[in-house]
Amino acid sequence: MPKRTSDRGSILLLSVGHSCVDVYQGAVAALVPFLVAERHYGYAAVSGVVLAASLLSSVAQPLFGALTDRRPLPWLLPVSTLLGGAGIALSGVSGSYGLTLAFVALSGVGVAAYHPESARVARLAAQRAGAGQGGPGVHRGMAWFSLGGNLGFGAAPLLVAAVVGTGGLRLTPLLAVPALAGAALCLPVLRELERRRAAGAVRAPAPAADDRAAFLRLSLAVVCRSVAFVGLSTFLSLFTAQRLGGGPAAGTAALVVLYAGGAVGSVLGGALADRWGRVAVARRSYLVAAVAVAGVLLVPGPVLYLFVALASAGLYVPFSLQVTLGQDYLPSRVGTASGITLGLTVSIGGLASPAIGALADATSLRTALLPLVLMPVLSWALFRTLPEPVVPDSDAEAGADADEDAEAGGPAPVSR
Repeated sequence: MPKRTSDRGSILLLSVGHSCVDVYQGAVAALVPFLVAERHYGYAAVSGVVLAASLLSSVAQPLFGALTDRRPLPWLLPVSTLLGGAGIALSGVSGSYGLTLAFVALSGVGVAAYHPESARVARLAAQRAGAGQGGPGVHRGMAWFSLGGNLGFGAAPLLVAAVVGTGGLRLTPLLAVPALAGAALCLPVLRELERRRAAGAVRAPAPAADDRAAFLRLSLAVVCRSVAFVGLSTFLSLFTAQRLGGGPAAGTAALVVLYAGGAVGSVLGGALADRWGRVAVARRSYLVAAVAVAGVLLVPGPVLYLFVALASAGLYVPFSLQVTLGQDYLPSRVGTASGITLGLTVSIGGLASPAIGALADATSLRTALLPLVLMPVLSWALFRTLPEPVVPDSDAEAGADADEDAEAGGPAPVSR
């Protein structure tokens, strides 16, 4: 029992650490108003800042995933956390646009380096915490891990407003505090992982064949999900203020509902997958999301907030499930699968935002957002073609078997 408690503690620490890292994903967009106000950047300039972080991070995450597939690199967790924080901390203290781009890009590299390896470590901890419970232990563990990132992303605007809003961009070094905390939280997890490896209690997963075709379809589904969520979150505040009046307060309230719905959906996804399976749950969630996004755009009045909550939950229920599905479709390349499902296809949705903005300038914001309704429909259609992976029993029971071997004094295979 104490060991399982320790593994659940590792998941909690990883979840909080994930939150500390993903603060820096949300911080870039949150800094935009202050860059405009203090440095008088135009729309093109601030778009360049956002793209410097999101584009580089999108490209780098699969590369780091491939690197960790060749050799596990757990030390990347604290180092990448510190890089993510350092880039944002330094972005406000230099008046040079070029240096600002470089520092924001540095933060993006840190975020990119963190996700593939952290998802691999989180899966190991989730497997051991759920030993004896089969696959559901992994689903729930990864759901909590994903929740941490979502909470960090949602907290970023509040943190930036509290720090930079009171003292200006010169105070951005204070934004390094979450990175310091996140790096410290990684250390007990890495010590426990090393202890288990030294004791021979970490086993290599059973060999299984990759299903690259299924993984490709999954990746396309997650890209569509990303376009829908990023497009909605980027323009929701402005759209709500236009529809309901009430100024910025109405738009802020809509964003709060959006992020809260995402937090609920992240945890709910793991629990629902225990009962009905990941593919079935994700497929039904995308249908709910399609109806809800249409409701946000077309239904008048304050009921808009209800549809925002439903849309957010519908888009986030599949979030952690897609990470474990990707890992099971590419069991020989877990790092690459994690980098794509947790990284590339999450941030790539931001590349569609300029097109939505341009269409809004030419027509109206509602017209520009209506194509977002099709995105979860496409995800649903792609999920209809996906099989539910059959996970070998040894994948769920490896932790328990290794403990028995270690306690009996017998040898246990050690992972790479």
